Amino acid sequence: MHRAVGLAALAVLLAACTSAPAPVPPPAPRPPDLGKFTQQKLTWTPCGDALDCAHLSVPLDYAAPDGPAITVGLLRHKATKSRIGSLVVNPGGPGGQGTSTAAALAKTPAAAPLLERFDLVGFDPRGVGTSEPRITCRSDAEQDADRASDVESDMSPEGVKKQLAETTAYGAKCAEASKYGKTLLANVGTRDVVRDLDVLRAALGDEKLTYLGYSYGTQIGAAYAEAYPRNVRALLLDGAIDPAQGLVDSLVTQAAGFQDALNEFGKWCACPLTGGTEGLQRLVRPLITKPLPAGTRKLSFEDAITGTFAGLYSRGDWPALKAALAQAAQGNGRTLLAFADGYYQRDRDGKYSGAIDAYFAVRCVDHTRVTDRAAIERAHDKMLAGAPFLAGGTPDTSELDICSTWPVPPTSAEHTPRVEALPKTLVVSTTHDPATPHQQGIDLAKDLGGALLTYEGVQHTVFLQGDSCVDRAGIAYLVDGTVPPEGERCPGP
Repeated sequence: MHRAVGLAALAVLLAACTSAPAPVPPPAPRPPDLGKFTQQKLTWTPCGDALDCAHLSVPLDYAAPDGPAITVGLLRHKATKSRIGSLVVNPGGPGGQGTSTAAALAKTPAAAPLLERFDLVGFDPRGVGTSEPRITCRSDAEQDADRASDVESDMSPEGVKKQLAETTAYGAKCAEASKYGKTLLANVGTRDVVRDLDVLRAALGDEKLTYLGYSYGTQIGAAYAEAYPRNVRALLLDGAIDPAQGLVDSLVTQAAGFQDALNEFGKWCACPLTGGTEGLQRLVRPLITKPLPAGTRKLSFEDAITGTFAGLYSRGDWPALKAALAQAAQGNGRTLLAFADGYYQRDRDGKYSGAIDAYFAVRCVDHTRVTDRAAIERAHDKMLAGAPFLAGGTPDTSELDICSTWPVPPTSAEHTPRVEALPKTLVVSTTHDPATPHQQGIDLAKDLGGALLTYEGVQHTVFLQGDSCVDRAGIAYLVDGTVPPEGERCPGP
């Protein structure tokens, strides 16, 4: 951009030194007309106790708004008293469903003050949940088979070659199985979700957006702040992702975050089996070659690791995780496998929600592609250095492999947000958050020029989960725009 400005200035100077008239620059391209989308009337129908559902129509490709349209699934709980406007919520992921989150919050006692003043609106990002079409890759049976495979634990040259072949085939399958194929995959990233969010704001009749985003939902909120700062009323971002982090750095810091949570869990547990990395490794390493019985299924090494860090997301899950690990030590992997099923969103009938496919589809277009195998191997080494409990497998390196061969190029890149004329935002960050470490919240609040509220605890996201200090501050911000004092901290349990 700066180079273009410099060339334009040089052209003006050269024109002033000659008798020839200055060239007239071509007119700037007009933004596409989105009136038929922003002015649409939403048709709400009852879909539960005091809940309504609808679908928002948006362009498949914003560069071609007269082309095919797709839909974004919505769920609403109407304000019960003096309405301020809509509070739009997203739970993260990528791949999380805002409709189910809104339905759950509508029953949460801590959210009662917000339900009085706002229409609570959850949305499923394009390609996810009740939105149509959905991102589709593997079948349910193929997802089960992939989780049971030990190929990701084989780091020999032949094993790596097989991994790359599988990841290439996975991307091709996503393009083949999803409606609109590569066009859908090229338009499911945060860039396009943010555009949908502004269409939603307009269709809801809100002049300004009030938004609550958790985890990846904070990335959506930060990107919206960059794209539409003058359309923001309030943004509460809990479990912040730093948009400046590349794919490698985000995986390395997250691995270290889960190691930190495991260490805290070990202090709490005070038992030799689950007291830390060595105890966990003694338990799960043998599963690489000999999976544990788990009902009619088997608990693989990868699922044991996944189930463990799924249980580390919240301190409230620690007693159940302790019991699951003790059960596995007795030769039964059923409960630890259930933790992994919850992470992958697999129900008791063996059906997957599609969240994992959506996760990869969004991540691969949101970040600069890493194709250098040596760089991927260095990333793996960094992850193991910061999170030795992962030793023996490569669940996160598989993400780098998938994105290195993804069938469409990235549509965004990591960068430090640049915002102007943005109202005060509120970032909530937890000191021992395993998935989005505290420093990311510090960085995002600084980048957005917003307020930071620190929660001292071990869990991923906290607002409206029963902590009175955090809930009180967040509700005051969303209702009145009041931000906590600088350096404000909420003590955990």
